[in-house]
Amino acid sequence: MVTEINFDGIVGPSHNYAGLSLGNLASTRNYGKVSEPRAAALQGLAKIRANLERGVAQGFFLPHRRPDTCWLQQLGTTVEAAEPRLRANAMSASAMWAANAATVSPAADTADGRCHLTVANLMTMPHRSHEWRETLFQLRLAFADTERFAVHAPIPAPFGDEGAANHMRLCTRHDAPGVEVFVYGHTGAGDLGTGPYPARQHREASAAIARRHGLDPERTILVRQSEEAIASGAFHNDVVAVANERVLFAHENAFANREGFYGELRAKFPEVEIIEIPASEISLFDAIQSYLFNAQLITQPSGEMALILPTEARESPSVWTWLERLVSGNGPIRQLFVHDLRESMANGGGPACLRLRVVADPATVDPRFIATTDKLDRIEALVARLWPEQLSVDDLSEPAIWAQCLAARAALCRELELPELDQARY
Repeated sequence: MVTEINFDGIVGPSHNYAGLSLGNLASTRNYGKVSEPRAAALQGLAKIRANLERGVAQGFFLPHRRPDTCWLQQLGTTVEAAEPRLRANAMSASAMWAANAATVSPAADTADGRCHLTVANLMTMPHRSHEWRETLFQLRLAFADTERFAVHAPIPAPFGDEGAANHMRLCTRHDAPGVEVFVYGHTGAGDLGTGPYPARQHREASAAIARRHGLDPERTILVRQSEEAIASGAFHNDVVAVANERVLFAHENAFANREGFYGELRAKFPEVEIIEIPASEISLFDAIQSYLFNAQLITQPSGEMALILPTEARESPSVWTWLERLVSGNGPIRQLFVHDLRESMANGGGPACLRLRVVADPATVDPRFIATTDKLDRIEALVARLWPEQLSVDDLSEPAIWAQCLAARAALCRELELPELDQARY
C-alpha cells in the first residue's frame, strides 16, 4: 500500500558542537559545549518508536563513516595531520538531518510514474558538502527497485541544493497527484543577497530538480524565501513553513512575496488550507528559537493531522498558547505530540530536520531500512553500549575517539545486515 514513510537519520557517534554551520543560530550559540552522542541517538530513536506506535510508517538511514578520511585524502591530508577546523568538518555527524538528504517527488507527480529522489549536494557548507556520496549510496540501496524508483546524483556545482528542507508538497492525499513547491533563496549569478548569512538553496537547482523529476509545470511552483527569514536564522524553509496533504502551515514572514505565492498556490491547488501565524502573535525570533515550524506535520491513521514538536515549543509561552488555541478549534490539525530532542535542537535540527518523507509502498523498499519494534530494540541496545556518552570539541582530535566512532558504526552495519555500507569507500 502506498503511504508516506518517514525515514529518520540515526544520530551518529561523532555528534558534536563544533559550530560549523554559518546562519544556523543554535549551532553557533552552542559552539564548544559538550555533546552527548548517546543521548542524541536515543532521543531520535524514541521519536521513531513513538511514530510507529501512532501508525506512521517509519524507516531510517545510518550514520556516515566518521572521520571521513577519503574526503581528507582528497584535500591532501589525513585525520592525524589535518588542522583542527578541517578535522572537525571531517567528523561532522550532520547527515543525521535526513531532510537534507534528497528532494523527493512521488510517483503520482512524475512523468514516468516512478518516485524520483535527487540527492542534495549541500555545497554551501564544507562540513556537509562531502555527505552526498554516502547518502547517494544509501539511497540506491534502500530504493534499488528501478521500476519504481529513480535515484539521481546531485545537481552540479555551483548550484546549491539542500534537499527536502526547501521543498513542500500539497495533495488531497499522499498517493494522489500533488503540487510541488520549491523554496529558494538565491536567484542566480551575481545574487549574493543582502543579509548576514548565505542563501543555501539556488533557484537553478530547484528548477533543475523539477525538470529532472519530470514534474508538470502546471503543478510546480518556485517561490523565494524572504531575506528577513534567512537573516533571522531560517537557513532552510522548513524552519518557517511546513506542508502536509492539503495544509500549508507557515509564518507570515516566510516568503518574499507571500500574497503572490498564495494566489498561485490556490490557483493550482484550490483545496489548499493555509494556516498562517501573524508576526504580531509569534515573532520570527520565537518561531525559530522554538522550531515551531520544524515540527513534523503528519496524517494519522484516523485521518486527523498532528504536529510532532520539540520540547522547546512547549517552553515558549507565545508558541504554546497559540498552538493550544489551534488544536481546540475545528481546523485540520487536532493533536500536539512533544518530544525531547534537545541534543539535535542544540545543533539546529528539530523533528522535521531528522526525517526524509518518501511516498511509496514500504514493501518496495529494502527491508533493512524499514523500522520495526524489534529492530529499534536492537539499535537502542547497541547505541547504549557503543556510542560515546560525551564529546567535547577537543575530543575530536583524539585517535581513541576516531576508533570508537568507526567501530560503533561498523557494529551498527553488522547488526542491520548492511555490510555494503561498512565496506564501501566514497
